[in-house]
Amino acid sequence: MAENTEDTKYFTDGAAYDRLARRITRDVGEVFIDWLSLPKGLSWIDVGCGTGAFTQLLLERCAPSHVSAVDPSAEQIAYARTTPAAKRVDFQTGDALELPFGHEKFDAGAMALVITFVPNPDKAVAELKRVTKPGGTIGAYMWDFFNGGSPRDRLNKAVEQMGIAVPPLPGHAHSRMEAMEGYCKSAGLADIASRVIEIDITYADFDEYWTAQTGLVNFVVKKIREMSPADVDRLKSNLRASLPRDKNGRISYKAKANAVKGRVPT
Repeated sequence: MAENTEDTKYFTDGAAYDRLARRITRDVGEVFIDWLSLPKGLSWIDVGCGTGAFTQLLLERCAPSHVSAVDPSAEQIAYARTTPAAKRVDFQTGDALELPFGHEKFDAGAMALVITFVPNPDKAVAELKRVTKPGGTIGAYMWDFFNGGSPRDRLNKAVEQMGIAVPPLPGHAHSRMEAMEGYCKSAGLADIASRVIEIDITYADFDEYWTAQTGLVNFVVKKIREMSPADVDRLKSNLRASLPRDKNGRISYKAKANAVKGRVPT
């Protein structure tokens, strides 16, 4: 689901990304789909599909007549084409700012956990509107990076506590609720609505947490891999002490996403 930002170069390992994101994407995506409350049998477009975790949800929950899914990462599309969803989905590489489809082709469209990776969200939402039929619904959701909503927020803070700066990426500003609502207004959507989606992030133990959070090389993980072994051990110790646990001893904390939706005017 990466677009053209400095994080893009890290989205090249489909398997690692899937380990990090698939379960979490499903949890937040299920709430999002329920909130859209659309009928079954529609044709869908999934923009920024990544490895196809949300796409699979569309198949399971929406009984679509057709699904096209696009992502600029050839590596992630290649991985998506190895998943069960590939039998029923048209996976292809494509740019959110220039979708490879004609006007008014789909009944509904979604951008799941992708808006912060798009260099021009106004244009991306306008493109999604262009390929959606009049009366169709489009929506998007993204982790609330500025209010501690990201699933990797606790890792970021632990790294910062060791004196390593973890500044927000420029695209993180796109995740603000007022910004996301603004993109819908700029595109001329009708019946715009928004909500916060909160989910539980749970790992059986610290090893599962660490493997999932550091398996995909991104800006923060790159900094961790540059640490000395002693500093990595200290980071792990700090995390073990600070990560909240549920009554069963599992690591468990909240993540929050901002979601918006609107209707293409008839």
